[in-house]
Amino acid sequence: MSDEYGSDFITIVDEDGSEFELEHLDTMEWNDETYMAFLPAEEADPAKPDFDDEEYGLIILKVVEEDGEEQLVTLDSEEELEAVYQLFMERIFEDEEE
Repeated sequence: MSDEYGSDFITIVDEDGSEFELEHLDTMEWNDETYMAFLPAEEADPAKPDFDDEEYGLIILKVVEEDGEEQLVTLDSEEELEAVYQLFMERIFEDEEE
């Protein structure tokens, strides 16, 4: 992925109405679906009572079209998440080796 134009950031709202800013790392196609990988834009604060290491790693969302608009959704299954995660990790480490 090229950083020629700098980082891209998006703000998402979870099911509880909380807003999160994410940094877009990469986008890829797999099994006729589009997936996007993000990292939280702000570093996690371990002093917060709801801090959970797993919540602050690579975030993978699927692009779906609903009512003519593209939306980002969580993945349907653990198997799908694991497969896409591995593909993103391969791409990320491949880019670092170059």
